[in-house]
Amino acid sequence: MGYWGYYVVARSERPLKELDALGGVREALTLLEERAGGWQVWECPGGGADGEQAPDPGSMNSLAAETGAPALFAYVMDSRCAVVEAAAPSGGAWTTCLGRAAMARYIGGDELALEDYFLPPDDAAGRAVAWAGEGERTVERGPLLDVLRAQAEPSAEELFFRFLDRLGVVSM
Repeated sequence: MGYWGYYVVARSERPLKELDALGGVREALTLLEERAGGWQVWECPGGGADGEQAPDPGSMNSLAAETGAPALFAYVMDSRCAVVEAAAPSGGAWTTCLGRAAMARYIGGDELALEDYFLPPDDAAGRAVAWAGEGERTVERGPLLDVLRAQAEPSAEELFFRFLDRLGVVSM
C-alpha cells in the first residue's frame, strides 16, 4: 500500500501550523521543507483504502487570505494520484489532479469524467502560471502542462514535488 495524506504548501513568515486556517490539523502537521522567501511544505498523513478518514486541512482560500500569498494542498491517494487544490488572494481557488489515469480509476470513470471534478491540464496549467505569479514567481506553462499530463511514476508524491518545482516553490 502506498502513501495516503496531504501536503500543504504556502508562504508565510510564521510556521503554517500556527495559522488559524490550519487549526483543524495543527497537531497532525509535520514540517518537511522550508525554502527561500518563506515558502513552507508541511505533511499531514492519513486516510486510506482501509476506510481511515483523511484529516481535513481546511480551505486553501482561508489559508491564502491569512498568509496574503498563494497556498495549495495535494491529497495523495495510495501514491497513485493526487487531488490538488490551490488558491491565491486575488486569483481565487482551482482544483486539478495529478496522475489522471489513476484518478479516473478511483472515481470509476474515464479521463473525460475527471472534468466533472477537476480542471483539465490545459486550464490547470494556465491557472498555475497565474498562481505562481501571485507568489512572485515567473514560470513557463509548458513544463507545468507536462507534469499535469504525466503519470505518477514512480509515485504521486514525486510527481507533486515535480509540480512544485515547476511552480518555482521548491527544488527536487
